[in-house]
Amino acid sequence: MSLASAIAVENVDAIAIAHVVALPRPMPTVLGMGAHLKASLCLFEGNQAFVTHPAGNMETLEAVELYQTMMAAMIERVGGLANVVRVAHDLHPDFHTTSFAEELGCATMPVQHHHAHILATVLEYHREGPVIGLALDGFGLGASDESWGGELLWVDGLAFERLGHLSRLAQPGGDIAAREPWRMAAAALYALGRGDEIGSRFSVQPHGSQLQQMLDKNLNSPKTSSCGRLFDAACGLLGVCPVAEYEGQAPMELEALATNPTVLDGAWSIEADGSLNTLPLLAAIADLSASDGANVFHGTLAAAMAEWVLRACRERGVKTVAFGGGCFFNRVLTDRLSAALSEAGLLVLKPKRLSPGDAGLSFGQAYAAALAAEKIQ
Repeated sequence: MSLASAIAVENVDAIAIAHVVALPRPMPTVLGMGAHLKASLCLFEGNQAFVTHPAGNMETLEAVELYQTMMAAMIERVGGLANVVRVAHDLHPDFHTTSFAEELGCATMPVQHHHAHILATVLEYHREGPVIGLALDGFGLGASDESWGGELLWVDGLAFERLGHLSRLAQPGGDIAAREPWRMAAAALYALGRGDEIGSRFSVQPHGSQLQQMLDKNLNSPKTSSCGRLFDAACGLLGVCPVAEYEGQAPMELEALATNPTVLDGAWSIEADGSLNTLPLLAAIADLSASDGANVFHGTLAAAMAEWVLRACRERGVKTVAFGGGCFFNRVLTDRLSAALSEAGLLVLKPKRLSPGDAGLSFGQAYAAALAAEKIQ
């Protein structure tokens, strides 16, 4: 018995659909399985897409049970798995959503996390043709099992190319660094050649005195290009929420302090490999007050990203930019960056009805699956 048929659904209509989105044309019946922390599902049926509310953190039994029920309801909606042409899932092999996709027994395809974010935005606007995509979030698995999250992409339907990324920082302690911004601040100090300050600066934190040694030996300190972790590093340096109680707490508190964003010229550089070096910005705010640092960080990061995106648009001859990823919940960054790009004559596509974060990811995955299915029809 398949996973989907093993789950009884008494009332398909009782499953909450968060969004019904019109598609630009009738498309193959496909299913997008979503991400991990905010896993939603998306079903394409005819010229409509049905996106569920996110089930929640897939590390909890309650979220997994809700997700399974929604998945079975989606499949029942189209009359069973025989009518589902393809199922798209995240590239990460250990996500529950990936396992569920593989257990369905349908044709499956992995879709890189940030590619899916940009496809979701592009499809909301019914756009076709190449765009420059800026995907900013906390984590998504990239090539060679790298941790991505600050990605500049060229995207044209199923094709995409990574043009650049934010400068990488170590994550001391691995995933725990996402919940303890002081650790990312320690990694920033270490990268700036100021590792000897870590012990005294974070003496009140458990293991604060040990992080320099951990970084010296590269123990459990994987590198990431994540914009979310860049925000965490800024928070930790400025003493804003050194340890978070919930996801996104530190960056939200930092955003609230940014009442008058300012640009510090020269606090970034675009490297030969296309990466955006933000270490000078972290160095600049390391000894500022929280409010001053928040203003400099937001204003300068927006200016740096605007230059980064504009250069890519000129080099590729593209005049459309698409945003995606949970960091675009930050209105200060989003509004300033969007304004700068629009003033330069670019068309900026921002998520409208769907979440820019992982709750909208299944929509982009389903679009990739539909495009792949159309190619073989």
